[in-house]
Amino acid sequence: MQTILGANGQIGEELARYLHNTVTHDIRLVGRRPSAVNKTDELFSADLTDAEATDRAVAGSEIVYLTVGLPMDSAMWEERFPVMMENTIAAVRNHDAKLVFFDNTYMYPQTAAPQVEGKTPFEPRGRKAAVRARIATRLQEEMDAGRVEAVIVRAPEFYGPGKTQGLTNTTVFNRIKKGERPLVPVSADTQRSLIWTPDASRAMGLIGNTPDAYGQTWHLPIDQDRLTYREMIAIASEVTGRKIRFSTIPLAVFTLAGLFNAPAKEASELMPRYGVDNIFDTSKFAAHFPEFETTNYRDGISQLLSP
Repeated sequence: MQTILGANGQIGEELARYLHNTVTHDIRLVGRRPSAVNKTDELFSADLTDAEATDRAVAGSEIVYLTVGLPMDSAMWEERFPVMMENTIAAVRNHDAKLVFFDNTYMYPQTAAPQVEGKTPFEPRGRKAAVRARIATRLQEEMDAGRVEAVIVRAPEFYGPGKTQGLTNTTVFNRIKKGERPLVPVSADTQRSLIWTPDASRAMGLIGNTPDAYGQTWHLPIDQDRLTYREMIAIASEVTGRKIRFSTIPLAVFTLAGLFNAPAKEASELMPRYGVDNIFDTSKFAAHFPEFETTNYRDGISQLLSP
C-alpha cells in the first residue's frame, strides 16, 4: 500500500497517476474530501491535524507521501503544518512506514546564490518561510536519529496544468490564456526556476520507490535552461501567434499593497526573491536518474496555452 496524505491537489493527483501507471494499483488517497484519480484508488477521509485520524490513514502503508498544501495564510500555516508533521512522524513510526515529504524552497536565502541540497543553509525570512524551515528541520532530526526512514524532496515554484497553484500561473500564464495583460512580479529580466507539476510528481514517485534515495534531501528536476519572464512571454507570443505586452509590478507596490490587502501581505514576504536570479540546482537528481525526461519551458508553455 502506498498512501498519499493531501491527495486533493495537483501534486497529489499527478502522483496517484504515476504510481498507478508505474508502480502499484494499491493506492490510498487521504484528504478531507478525497476523490478518486484511478478506478482502483482507496479513499480515506481524514483531518491530518487529528493524530488518531492520521494514524488510521497511515495504517497498512509501506510508503507514505506527505503532499499537503494550505492557502497562503501565515496564521494557518503556523497552526497546522507543525501539528500535521508531528502526527505524520508519529504515524509512520508506529506503522513502520517510509515517508516521502514534499517540501518547497521558502526557507532558502532570497539571493542569487545557487541552491544546492545539503549545502544551502536555511535563512527564513517571513512567517511562512519560518514554518517551512521548522517542519523540514523537525523531520531531518528524526531522520538523523534513525527513528524514521524518510526522504525530503524539494521543489521550487510550480507552473503547470489543472489545479496547479503558483504566482507565475496566476499572474502570467492564466492571464495570457484569458487574453489579459500578464503581470510580472518585480523583474522581467531575472532567471526563474520553475517546476512543471507533472514532472515534480513523477520524480517524487520515482524517488519514493528508490531504496537508496532515502535518508537524503533531493531537489526535484527542472529545465536547467532557466528563462526570464521576458523570455517566457516571448515564447507565449510565438505559441499564441499574437504580440503579448506585459506590465512589471515593482517590489514597492507589493509592499504598499500589503499594508491594506491581506493576500498581498501574505505574498509580499516572497517578493524579494523575484528581484534576483533564482538558481535551483538539480544536478544531483540528474546524475542519479539520467533517464528521467524533464519538460522544457517551451513545451510546458505550449501545453498551458494550447486551445
